[in-house]
Formats: sequence, C-alpha cells, structure tokens
Amino acid sequence: MIDFILVTVAATRGSAPRDTDAFMRVWPDRQEGTIGGGTLEWEAARIAREVLAAGEQTAQRTLPLGPDLGQCCGGVVTLEFKRNGTVDTLIFPPLWIWGGGHVGRAIARVMAPFEDRDIIVIDTTAERMPDLPETVAPLVAADPVRVVAHAPANADHLILTYSHDLDLALCDALLRHGFGTAGLIGSATKKARFRSRLSAMGHTPEAIARIACPIGDPALGKHPQAIAIGVAAALRCGPSTHASNEPARDRTG
Repeated sequence: MIDFILVTVAATRGSAPRDTDAFMRVWPDRQEGTIGGGTLEWEAARIAREVLAAGEQTAQRTLPLGPDLGQCCGGVVTLEFKRNGTVDTLIFPPLWIWGGGHVGRAIARVMAPFEDRDIIVIDTTAERMPDLPETVAPLVAADPVRVVAHAPANADHLILTYSHDLDLALCDALLRHGFGTAGLIGSATKKARFRSRLSAMGHTPEAIARIACPIGDPALGKHPQAIAIGVAAALRCGPSTHASNEPARDRTG
C-alpha cells in the first residue's frame, strides 16, 4: 500500500471555507477529497507531501486565511496531518445497491465521496460491476435474493438489476426482511405491475408503498448520472423516500 497523508480541519476561528469535519487524502502524485479548495488546499497538499517525504507520522499547522494565502475568508484554520490516517464519518445507514449496471455504478460514484455510509453493490458476477470507487464494496452472489437475509435492518436499498424478475424477488424478500428505505428503478407501468404482483404475494398496500418507484427526480431526465443525482439528493435530504412526489414518467429498468 502506498502511504498517504490524511489532512483534517482540526479547528477554525472566524470565517473558513469548510468546517471541522472536512478532510482530504494526499498521496505523492494525487489527492482525494477537499478541505475547501483554493490556496489553502494547495498549501495543505504541499505540506502533506513534505510530511510524507520526511517520514513523519503526524504534524499540525495553523494557517491564517488572510493576505499570506491570498484568501478573503479572513479566519484561521488549524490542520492536522496524519500518515495513513482514518476517519469515522459513518453517520448514515448502509446503502445496498442491487445491480452494478450503469445506474448502480453512477449512484455509487456520486455517493462514495461523501464517505458518510458503507456502500455495497451486489451482482451475480464481478464483471457486472466494474470500476467501482475504492470505498465501495462489491459483493458477488449467484443468488442475490439469499443475501437479503444478511442486510442490516436499517439499511437503505436501491433495486436496479438486469432482470425484472430478480427485481420483484428482491422487493418481496426485502418486504419480508425489513429495511430502512427502498427504491426501485422503473416506470409507472412497472410500478403498477409490481404493486399487483406483490399484493398477490401477501404484502399489504401500506408495505408495498414503502418501496419508492421510480427513483430519483424525473425532472432531471433518464441519464444514469441524472438518476444518480436525484437519488443522492433524496438520500442526503431525508429518509422518507428515494423518489420525488412528481407523477411517474416512463422509465424502464
């Protein structure tokens, strides 16, 4: 493993671009995350690489955001630097994404940078979920429905597999298992068909209504990234639904 430096905003005084929960990671040749951008972030990355090169384990710097850095915030930021440091930022329930296709991967890529929840993508082969972010865990399952039993009771779920039959089986299994929230990719037609079939399987209308369909914000369009943005906004803003209250447009899944 290549060493990196975790840079965290340890304290602020006055106006600052980010609060004390902000962090980024700096490697010799790249960086991920942000502590606010601009000259402050450039200077933080420079110091982090100095710490790396010197073999230091920890360091701390206090930087005034005035004339010296050419930033107009005017406050003071204290940064901590820690080699291969870790952060505990899991404040949301885990997110289980059933299906690693275009939409599933787009959602994973939008949600991963927040690093505020565990994210798992489940599919039948590794080839179905390529290029996932490093912080997203792939789970290969020949029969994904059997995996439902291992999901935490408070997990958020997004169902968007390659098969409508598998989508239905997952909806049935989740309704029997329990979940925090659940969203199903689809159209108004798919929603009505699933509602009828799940009812025939013994689920009540109130239970079925907990599975939001379609997911995302229909006003944003059908592009995978557009769906991902809408889903991310719903997941970040509240637990009640993955979908907007707008009338469902046709969206195949």
